[in-house]
Amino acid sequence: MPASDTHLKAFLEMIAAERGAAQNTLDAYERDLTAYLAFLDQRQRALEASNSKDVQAYLQAISDEGLAAASRARRLSSLRQFYKFLTNEGVIGANPASGISGPKKARSLPKILSIDEVDRLIETASHRVEGQEGRNLFRALRFQCLLEMLYATGMRVSELVSLPRSVLRGDTRVLTIKGKGGRERLVPLNPAARDALDKYLAVSGRFDNSPWLFASKAAEGHVTRQGFALDLKDVASEAGIDAERVSPHVLRHAFASHLLDRGADLRAVQQLLGHADISTTEIYTHVLQERLKKLVNDHHPLAKK
Repeated sequence: MPASDTHLKAFLEMIAAERGAAQNTLDAYERDLTAYLAFLDQRQRALEASNSKDVQAYLQAISDEGLAAASRARRLSSLRQFYKFLTNEGVIGANPASGISGPKKARSLPKILSIDEVDRLIETASHRVEGQEGRNLFRALRFQCLLEMLYATGMRVSELVSLPRSVLRGDTRVLTIKGKGGRERLVPLNPAARDALDKYLAVSGRFDNSPWLFASKAAEGHVTRQGFALDLKDVASEAGIDAERVSPHVLRHAFASHLLDRGADLRAVQQLLGHADISTTEIYTHVLQERLKKLVNDHHPLAKK
């Protein structure tokens, strides 16, 4: 057995024994590293004598073959782990893959809804309230309030459904939200959201003793993210919108992109969303750029020539 194959076998035995790697993980490592060893063999390079130039040449070769960035990043990770093992075993002096940057993954643009589609969702939720009584009325008003507040504030769904009832103390035109990392931020409620909140509070007396604003009989004591998401998809279907395109997170995206589309400052949107880093918020500027490109390509008289 070639020395490189012996080292690979020893590496796989190590991650199986010491890390408890699953068989699928072992198979993936073996595929990735076998491909790399074959590449070294083609270059007539011994594994023990390989260096960073070999690793870079391999990454360039699989990139030229059209391998996706995510797959190339995984293969580089496999090489780092393998070379680290060889270093610890004294087979090589230094890890030639440790200082090589992985390929950048293309950042996918968030899915959003148009203003008209959001209006249809809200209108459908409003119609659901009509003619309801008792518990059905309570559930319909609770959902309407959740929907209005989500689109009005851009809150994360986990923040929204778990709002404490104490959030209503003081001026209800502005809510104090505790987000990721315990960071607090202020989010304003527009008139439509405040109206929906007032109507919901008028029928939520049965849960007055609950610490949660959107109390329910769920184990958590409040509406769950999953429950709200399912209700939202039902309303989307009623509104004639593909339910697969609609989720609480998509409405958060819609909140941000619609604000920027109307001229809002990027920093202000960052604060409203509770993003720690503005680079996270900047993805929405790309959404607007793509929308403008599509507008020009679809409607400019010279675009089709």
